[in-house]
Amino acid sequence: MGGSLIAVASGMATNKPRDLSERTFQCSCDVVRFCRKLSIEPGVVRHIAWQLANAGTSIAANYEEAKGSYSRREFAATNAIVLKEAREARLWLRVILACGLASGAEARPLYNEANELVGIFITSVRRLRAPQTFAKVIVSLLVVFLVLTLSSWF
Repeated sequence: MGGSLIAVASGMATNKPRDLSERTFQCSCDVVRFCRKLSIEPGVVRHIAWQLANAGTSIAANYEEAKGSYSRREFAATNAIVLKEAREARLWLRVILACGLASGAEARPLYNEANELVGIFITSVRRLRAPQTFAKVIVSLLVVFLVLTLSSWF
């Protein structure tokens, strides 16, 4: 219940959408609202806010790009970019929390969401790449089998 109160207080949605596209979109909007407040302070804090805004909005943008992929391989590659952006956003939020650049009540829900998105996209990228790796192993084994079979004939 405490997490819901923090989310309501910071303007974040309390119920996370099941649709990943909508979830990444909402996360981007939350990051933009947070960074607008944070960027009021000049200097390094403003720079960090811009870095977070770039990474945080790239999560949704690259996920939308991934949905338009023409192949499984392209989808996996673009999801890997989403994962990198989510990790970067999580890092900037960790810096903000560690240095006390914003209140924990505002930054912690964003950090938690970025952390959850990292977990989701790690799983996604692993699953998307696994069949390709498995197929390559099978093909390699078949080639070895054929070479051994053909070499026994000669």
